[in-house]
Amino acid sequence: MTATRPEPAVRTILADIETLVRCESPSADHDAVARSAEVVAAMGRGLLGAEPERVVTDGCTHLRWRFGEGPPRVLLLGHHDTVWPTGSLLTHPFSVRDGVLRGPGCFDMKAGVVLALHAAAALADPAGLSILITGDEEIGSPSSRGLIEEEARGCDAVFVLEASADGGALKCRRKGVSSYRIEVTGRAAHAGLEPEKGVNAGVEIAHQLLAAAALANQERGTSVVPTVVSAGTTANTVPAAATVAVDVRAWDEAEQRRVDLAMRDLRPVLANATVRVTGGVNRPPLEAGASSALFDLARTLATELGLGDLTAASVGGASDGNFTAGMGIPTLDGLGAVGGGAHADHEHVVVAELPRRAALLAALVENVLARRGPHGATNAVGDSGAAHALARRGPYGPTNTVGDSGATQR
Repeated sequence: MTATRPEPAVRTILADIETLVRCESPSADHDAVARSAEVVAAMGRGLLGAEPERVVTDGCTHLRWRFGEGPPRVLLLGHHDTVWPTGSLLTHPFSVRDGVLRGPGCFDMKAGVVLALHAAAALADPAGLSILITGDEEIGSPSSRGLIEEEARGCDAVFVLEASADGGALKCRRKGVSSYRIEVTGRAAHAGLEPEKGVNAGVEIAHQLLAAAALANQERGTSVVPTVVSAGTTANTVPAAATVAVDVRAWDEAEQRRVDLAMRDLRPVLANATVRVTGGVNRPPLEAGASSALFDLARTLATELGLGDLTAASVGGASDGNFTAGMGIPTLDGLGAVGGGAHADHEHVVVAELPRRAALLAALVENVLARRGPHGATNAVGDSGAAHALARRGPYGPTNTVGDSGATQR
């Protein structure tokens, strides 16, 4: 990659998003994820002039680019898997109408993947940058967590390309996530002839469900939500087994620990029933302190680039940024697409915001990398020529100015 690489036009960004959205990639389908990874790899090869490393773990394909000789100092983090099953394009086709882009996975987060590649391509010197695009975020990152933590260790900043919060707000605080499964074993019996000889696992799971739900703390913002419940085999049999999944969200690690200890201390209510609890903490919280300095920098850069004021949001959903923040690495999330409807029928992306987000990301990366240049230089905030050029791109080419896009200033 050279300093003379031209900044990408929005038409190219849209074309790349379309290409990636049209390659469906549900997390559980490793073959589909592998095909999507090849699309991302080809896209990155064309934009960055570099082949990614393919990391296949437990059958799932992840991609990594590293630039420069030393260890990475800035990590761009995203994922190319989606929650949408294969065939969703038939019911939710890709489209761009009236400045709004639609299609399965466009907002969460294929547009963010494309923005990461285009912003990186606009850099004059990417030395010190790493880009990691994983393939299993939507199912909890079981095979990529170690890779994420390995790549983030020692970095000065992690920028997460998950979609923005409402109105384009950056996600500066996320709840931690814990997931549990409560399994009850009882004893089957005929429900009509001799129910007293059974141990009703359905009744026991109801006790456990209520006990788990009672662990929530509304004042602390801690939610404990029983979700999928299963019990019994036939309508005339006392259930011998039952299960319930429990989703826990908390703003701080102390609350995660409190709930974790209480979940593991659950005991059966019915005589001769047994209770087994599995699972635990999946992602630590992304606490505000992990994002505050980077958010201040982003606000300053946005003003310098003429992008307006940025806002911050706290959200209940988690991302891979929770892992890096939990390691103590400065992490800023929600830098991807502006739009809405993640995982829903109305998923969409605001086209006019795409060049603005690419400009902000390029400026952030350049600024952090410049802080430890060969002479200890720290570039002035507004010195990013690549970012300014990206910011000037209108929704269909380079003619519009930033203020002419019709988009609300963030």
